[in-house]
Amino acid sequence: MTLIPGLSATLSKKVTPETTASAVGSGLVPVFSTPELARLIEQAAVAALDGALADGQTTVGTNLNFDHLAPTPVGMTVFATATLHAIDGRKLVFEVSARDDVEPVAKGTHTRFVVNSEKFVAKAEKKAAQVKK
Repeated sequence: MTLIPGLSATLSKKVTPETTASAVGSGLVPVFSTPELARLIEQAAVAALDGALADGQTTVGTNLNFDHLAPTPVGMTVFATATLHAIDGRKLVFEVSARDDVEPVAKGTHTRFVVNSEKFVAKAEKKAAQVKK
């Protein structure tokens, strides 16, 4: 498989007390938190690329821009979809959306870059070594 616009994945997550805004500290209400929604959206983008990258490659997220449109209470399920919209060299732009059992709850974009896994980790380790001095 190769990288082509249109690659897509949808992942779901049931809202639990542990994933609410009040539990994760992003608010005081018992509804699906924005940080958990962001995580689910990013996971969907990664899943859309499953099998499409060369050996030794991975992607890293660099931008996530979405509107959280509606609350989702505990017990409902959120479905996040990421569709590869554009490819510009190593830059991958996804259209992302999410809905719950009743209505749309998010819409936006997500950008990821293709990187060499080994080189990327080595760069991070070099940075970490600077702090240990």
